[in-house]
Amino acid sequence: MTKTIQKEQMKPSIYGLTRDQLIEWAIENGAKKFRATQIWDWLYKKRVTSFDDMTNISKDFIEKLKDQFVINPLTQRLVQESKDGTVKYLFELPDNMLVETVLMRQKYGLSVCVTTQVGCNIGCTFCASGLIKKQRDLTAGEITAQIMLVQKYFDERGLDERVSHIVVMGIGEPFDNYNNLINFIRTVNDDHGLAIGARHITVSTSGLAHKIKEFAGTGLQINLAISLHAPNNEVRTSIMRINRQFPIETLFEAINYYLDKTNRRVTFEYIMLSGVNDRPEHARELATLLKDMKKLAYVNLIPYNPVSEHDQYSRSSKEDVLKFYDILKKNGINCVIRQEHGTDIDAACGQLRSKTMKKDKTSKTAVESVTV
Repeated sequence: MTKTIQKEQMKPSIYGLTRDQLIEWAIENGAKKFRATQIWDWLYKKRVTSFDDMTNISKDFIEKLKDQFVINPLTQRLVQESKDGTVKYLFELPDNMLVETVLMRQKYGLSVCVTTQVGCNIGCTFCASGLIKKQRDLTAGEITAQIMLVQKYFDERGLDERVSHIVVMGIGEPFDNYNNLINFIRTVNDDHGLAIGARHITVSTSGLAHKIKEFAGTGLQINLAISLHAPNNEVRTSIMRINRQFPIETLFEAINYYLDKTNRRVTFEYIMLSGVNDRPEHARELATLLKDMKKLAYVNLIPYNPVSEHDQYSRSSKEDVLKFYDILKKNGINCVIRQEHGTDIDAACGQLRSKTMKKDKTSKTAVESVTV
C-alpha cells in the first residue's frame, strides 16, 4: 500500500500541462486533438476531481491518464476565515511540505494570491516567507491546483462565484521559478478553460532584472509589480538582500526596458516600516526615482503586518503613511494606500505555514519523548 501511495505522489499533476501541451500529449498517446479538448473541458469547466468522471472518454484512455497523471496534487490542511471575508488556506504537497494560498474579496471580484515556491531565498528581513529557506520550486500543476481548490471551495457550497483575479505574491520569488510560472499563467488565462483575463493577473518580483527583461518578451498582457520597499540602495540593501545582486540602477534599467517593450504600467509595492523607509525624505527620493515614468508608475503603500521573528520592525503610523502619500501625490506620482485584508487571522504571508510547522515539530518532539 505504501509503495502505491508513493508512486501516486511521484506522478505529475495534469494541471501542469497547458492546453497545447495536453494536445501534444494526447496525440503522442494515439488520440486526436478533440480528445484533449474534451479532457480540458472536464478539468476546467466541469472541474471534475477524478479521471473516472470523464464520461465521454474511453476507459482505455482514462487508464492512460491515470497511469501518467494525478489531477489534484494538494491536500487541504487548514483553513482560516476572516471577518472581512478573506480566507487563508494551508495546503500540503505530495512530499508533505506546506504552502499558503489566500482568497481576498475585493470590490471588483474574487482575488487569489498564490505561492510559487516552498520557502524563499530572497532574504527580505521583514518577511515571514523567508523565515524558512527555499526547499524547492512548485510545479506548474501545484500552482494551478491552488486556484482549482479555491474554486472548489465555492463549487462545493453551491455558490455562483468564480475566481476572477490572481496575484502571484505568495511565498517565494515567482521569477526564480520562471518556466513553471509561465505555464501556470498560460493555463489559467486560456480562453477555453478558466479564462482569467491577462489584465486580471499580476506577478510580483523582488527585482530579478534579467527575468523582467525576459518577461517583457512573452507578449503576455500580465500586470507586473515590483517589490521595491526603499528609494535608495542603502536602505534597500539593509532590508532586501537581493539588492546586492540587482541594485536599484540595474533594476530600473530592466524596468525601463520592460516599459519600452510593453508600454504597460508597473506597480511599485512599498511596505511602510516605521523609522526605516517612511520618512518624508524617503518619499521625496521615491518621487525623484519615479519622475521619468510618472504615466506608467503606480505606487502601492502597504501597511506592515508584524512578524514575531522580525521584532525589529513595526508598522508606520497612519499619520506617517498619509504624509508619505501626500508627498508622492504632490510630486505627480500615482499612488494608493492598500486596503488591509485578514488582519484578524495570520495575515502576513508565510505566518500560517511557519506556525503550523512549529506546532508539527513540537508535536513530533513530544511523541518522540513519550516513545523514549
